[in-house]
Amino acid sequence: MEIEQPDRPVALVTGSTSGIGEAVARRLAADGMRVVVHSRRSVETGEALAAELGGCYLRADLAVEEEARGLVEAALDRYGRLDVLVNNAGVSRPIPHDDLAAATPAAWRHLLEVNLIAPWVLCTAAVPALRESPGGGSIVNITSHAGVRPKGSSVPYAASKAALNHVTRLLAVALGPEVRVNAVAPGLVDTPMTRDWAAAHELWRERAPMRRAARPSEVADQVASVVAGGYLTGAVIVLDGGLHLT
Repeated sequence: MEIEQPDRPVALVTGSTSGIGEAVARRLAADGMRVVVHSRRSVETGEALAAELGGCYLRADLAVEEEARGLVEAALDRYGRLDVLVNNAGVSRPIPHDDLAAATPAAWRHLLEVNLIAPWVLCTAAVPALRESPGGGSIVNITSHAGVRPKGSSVPYAASKAALNHVTRLLAVALGPEVRVNAVAPGLVDTPMTRDWAAAHELWRERAPMRRAARPSEVADQVASVVAGGYLTGAVIVLDGGLHLT
């Protein structure tokens, strides 16, 4: 494949065919970046979005190490550079926190594989290219407020996000100053996946100072701000409408 030579930064956004990831892809494209759209499924949707944004679409199962590394390699093969990595793809598994037996080792392994190990693999694969970014490379991990409070769909899910928050801080120290590493930790976001979560929406309406869930575009705005902030690194920005205050 002939390498394109884009005259603008390239961003890889995982899990970017719907919800937060799609909003981030659209925002970074609007900010002038060439965006690599990714999903595990939704190939037609991904290809259509990439065409709309003037980027490209790549499919990969991030739970498979070879495919995760291959995703970065394919982006570099296409564009010859990588300036921004947004680790948005993740999975959740609702398990009551007091149902210890249901949080099986298999559930733990799956959640950690996708939510923690896959971002690590992507970071390690992307760092050499990110170090060469003219403006400095940027990694943004999409985590969760469940990683900073005793909440979340399950204990393994919350633990996976808490671990990714700490990995964010560790990498910020290890990779600076060439690569900045930050996390955005949303609370409830109004996406097709959460639309039927009546109890969660009621909680946000009653207890969050903003009295509602976040919109995907608002998470994308925060990610774009982090990417643009040339001095910010090691930050975990909780974006939950102030629910953590109550």
